Amino acid sequence: MSAAPRTIAVDSGDGHRYEIIACMPAQPLARLLWLPALGVAARHYLPLAQALAARGIAVYLHEWRGNGSSSLRPSRTVDWGYREILEQDLPASHATLAGEDDAGSALPWIIGGHSLGGQLACLHAGRNPECFQRLWLAASGTPFWRVFPPPRGWLLPLFYRFLPWIARRQGVLHGRRLGFGGTEARGLIADWARVGLNNHYAAVGMDEDLDAQLARIHGSAQAVLMADDWFAPLGSMQALLAKLPNVASRVRVLSAQELGTRADHFAWMKAPDAVAESFFIQLNENFHKSVDDSRRHPHNSAPVAGRP
Repeated sequence: MSAAPRTIAVDSGDGHRYEIIACMPAQPLARLLWLPALGVAARHYLPLAQALAARGIAVYLHEWRGNGSSSLRPSRTVDWGYREILEQDLPASHATLAGEDDAGSALPWIIGGHSLGGQLACLHAGRNPECFQRLWLAASGTPFWRVFPPPRGWLLPLFYRFLPWIARRQGVLHGRRLGFGGTEARGLIADWARVGLNNHYAAVGMDEDLDAQLARIHGSAQAVLMADDWFAPLGSMQALLAKLPNVASRVRVLSAQELGTRADHFAWMKAPDAVAESFFIQLNENFHKSVDDSRRHPHNSAPVAGRP
């Protein structure tokens, strides 16, 4: 049985402060750093965190800069992009997991996320391949327009040019007015839209080849998609997994019947049991055996999509 959620204060070192929400089982098997979708506060993933904690996974919900407990809000004078997230915020949350290990026994680490959170989880793992060999991705994938089915995919380049333009004009992107994200920093939207146009991960102000770093990850990726989610179709996830040549990937597509709710981009967050179970049962047998042989799960024969 997991304890009540607790918060951990984090300082990114550049004036940004926020809180991680931690859900801890009594005897954790592994630690998961979970990254939210664009514009979604960490607290909205508490049902998922509690479902995973009930299965023995210690979950740490990262808070995006500009959302929820974050001390910052985007404006004409306050801006950020992938660089600040990758160089400041995620290392700070990462250090929190290391601190938890220092306080007790060292456990395997998993990193994962929803939508944009899944993409940035991969990028952080690519920058720290010695720490993360397991990726859990929900309703995620590259936004590259060519991997979306027509006719929607044909319209996406216009969308990827319009959003950065309107964000620059207004100082921020008022995403809720458009039905996309929250109030978002213009630099963040520019970095994201650039990937949508050219399928190459990069961050303004960073000289690192983020795409090349993805090849440094060796391990496994468990991916879960929702059957009616047009924000994250199968092709989008496959294109993201293709950037991980040394990762053995598994993909499961969940229907509305399996989820017990709509099989769209967000509804599963309030009914996450099927997603949590899909992640948990796809942990490989060697991992289960290494942490607790008595908890080996009989369903590790889930279909393997493999690398596209």
